[in-house]
Amino acid sequence: MKILYHSADSRGNADHGWLKSRHTFSFANYYDPARIHFGALRVINDDYVEGGMGFATHPHDNMEIISIPLSGDLAHKDSMGNGSVIRQGDIQVMSAGTGVSHSEMNPNADIPTQFLQIWVFPNKRNVTPRYQQISIADGAKPNDFQQILSPNADDDGVWIHQDAWFSLAKFDKGTEKTYHLHKVGNGVYAFVLKGDATVTGQKLSTRDGLGVWDTENFDIIADSHTEILLMEVPMTV
Repeated sequence: MKILYHSADSRGNADHGWLKSRHTFSFANYYDPARIHFGALRVINDDYVEGGMGFATHPHDNMEIISIPLSGDLAHKDSMGNGSVIRQGDIQVMSAGTGVSHSEMNPNADIPTQFLQIWVFPNKRNVTPRYQQISIADGAKPNDFQQILSPNADDDGVWIHQDAWFSLAKFDKGTEKTYHLHKVGNGVYAFVLKGDATVTGQKLSTRDGLGVWDTENFDIIADSHTEILLMEVPMTV
């Protein structure tokens, strides 16, 4: 088994006034040659957007883009004709494929929005762009893994063009679980949303990250009430 630890305070930092963002991997003006990506996982941006502000229309192509609101709302519009609001308890995915433009705005003037923006390299290039949004709140499993993303349209959660599986877990203090990887050659990037956990013997706190690969499974122990996002992706792209 191999592991790679990233403390929360080691992430890149961007403060644009209306936007405060922490970058787990190199992004925009933050560049670290040792932190370009983790396998097919290219971006984890922890974004805080002030009320009434947001990202104006901009283009993407050949990337799977996942948004997970942690608090507040996020209004989405794109060149495919989609217009919606995603909220805490939702997950959104956009397969950019041959090219798509979109905007993401905080529709509330007085309430900030916090969300994770995650990019995954696709396993197919130049696919037809697509959009998907679902609620995952009702599928939460106490002290267990809740699958929220996979490669399969008929499986739980949203789907993307990659052999990737994302799971959310909300554990009470003292809970111990073993995560079993879905595919040989994949690795998992564990990102603590809140609380404290021990993953493969490594102590993690809020917003710490840990990459784990060259293994079939690994153990997680909740050292407090813990919420953790597990992102399983191929290690070669």
